[in-house]
Amino acid sequence: MYAYDEIDRTLVNERVSEFRDQVKRRLSGELTEDEFKILRLQNGVYLQLHAYMFRVAIPYGTLSAGQLRRLAHIARRYDRGYGHFTTRQNIQFNWIKLAELPDALADLAEVGIHAMQTSGNNMRNVTSDQWAGVAPGEIEDPRIWSELLRQHTTLHPEFSFLPRKFKIAITASDHDRAAIKIHDIGLRLVKNEKGETGFEVLVGGGLGRTPFIAKTIKHFVHGRDILSYVEAILRVYNQYGRRDNIYKARIKILVHELGIEKFSREVEDEWQHIRNSALQIDDSVIEDIRSRFTYPAYEKLPHMPDELRQAAADPEFEAWRKNSVFPHKIQGYSIVTISLKPTGGPPGDATAAQMDALADLAEKYSFGEIRVGHEQNLALPHVAKRDLPALWKALDKLGLATPNVNLITDIIACPGLDYCSLANARSIPIAQELTRRFANHELANLIGRLHINISGCINACGHHHVGHIGILGVEKNGEEVYQITIGGRADESAALGSLIGPGVKFDEVADVVEDIVEAYLALRERPEELFIDTVKRLGVEPFKERVYATR
Repeated sequence: MYAYDEIDRTLVNERVSEFRDQVKRRLSGELTEDEFKILRLQNGVYLQLHAYMFRVAIPYGTLSAGQLRRLAHIARRYDRGYGHFTTRQNIQFNWIKLAELPDALADLAEVGIHAMQTSGNNMRNVTSDQWAGVAPGEIEDPRIWSELLRQHTTLHPEFSFLPRKFKIAITASDHDRAAIKIHDIGLRLVKNEKGETGFEVLVGGGLGRTPFIAKTIKHFVHGRDILSYVEAILRVYNQYGRRDNIYKARIKILVHELGIEKFSREVEDEWQHIRNSALQIDDSVIEDIRSRFTYPAYEKLPHMPDELRQAAADPEFEAWRKNSVFPHKIQGYSIVTISLKPTGGPPGDATAAQMDALADLAEKYSFGEIRVGHEQNLALPHVAKRDLPALWKALDKLGLATPNVNLITDIIACPGLDYCSLANARSIPIAQELTRRFANHELANLIGRLHINISGCINACGHHHVGHIGILGVEKNGEEVYQITIGGRADESAALGSLIGPGVKFDEVADVVEDIVEAYLALRERPEELFIDTVKRLGVEPFKERVYATR
């Protein structure tokens, strides 16, 4: 966990005080809604379909037990008893009252949480690998660099009034769990031939109306230069990025129109002006941030404790362990992913009672720490293997032991038309129907790793472009229609899915997905060939033929 200092606490508290005054003036009529809009957006407040929506940042996806309890308090005290974890390591509350928002922010500030820059045309919450610091084989903990960027960019003028929203993600592992190639800037920690730590820098990724996979702009930027290099990119974006057309304002469009070669030359020229300035990071700064991250006092534990060996006889425990428990860099410990995708439930939702109980379990079994992943699941990052059976029983009582992580019902979905004023179609009911359709665990296991992503509009909050099966809801002649893509992925081999054919109606989507899955099971060369690999080998045509043969 990272320990915030007095500067952080002062900044957050001052922000609460400013926003309290802004809300007071809005409620009195001194500010119009148009005048208030930019102020509320800078504090994570949207005006949605039914009410104000409040988006809270979870920097690099790390929460303490106390912070999770406070989120439960916000859900219970100010909302309708639950929160929705998003694809960007945020949590959203959908029914909060404007008059109570300053109090909610003040409650969060007491535990070091804020909502600054979770919306608006600025640098958003810097995200990272939810297994950071515990993943075997990572270069180093990427949260150190995420925190550096968080500190530098929060309320920074260069990053606060951009042409459009801007997102950075950082990974330090070979397997990319931060989806860096679909971000405006993706940073991958690497070592050079001298053993020095630096970054491969990618730029111009993003989904939405015009999706792009990010391109590498520089293969190695030394760690001490990362602030100046990122700032050089942002300066070029601020200079050339379009502000006259919201649909062409993202940096991905600028990179595409200039070409990566010209764009990189512009950045290089800008960088040469500032790389040796005060933006060059002194080692002491990095060490200060590094020192503020504390790590558990791990015990020396056996690789296979008796408790785990005995529990393996229970098939239900084994089903959960095989897809929820992952290797840890310390022998005797595991990373446990907690599915927020129960059968028939809205993906990513957790009740206040579940959050409180998870905080208790984190203190008992994971040194008081919880992680939030972009797949809308949570994780306990430091669980001793001997405790896995007891943890599973406790999670099962909470409805949080669904054994479906990375399987077909581990669905990513945006709130869609049930909540969002931008949406054209429903997402959650589609996800709920699919979790019921594929609830049989043996069938899900037979299918293997398969990610379904659903968005209720072209803005792609459900990351449908990079789902193995992507589902996009659109409105056509007053009716919800769903376009289906296959072959997308958001990992180190990120790719955009390909459309398989005409859109289908709401009540046909689950049948279409079932057809695609049946085609895959018939077409794969062997049981180990994953869906995504079968699509890569064969293309969309065999799946298209199967889906539209009878439609």
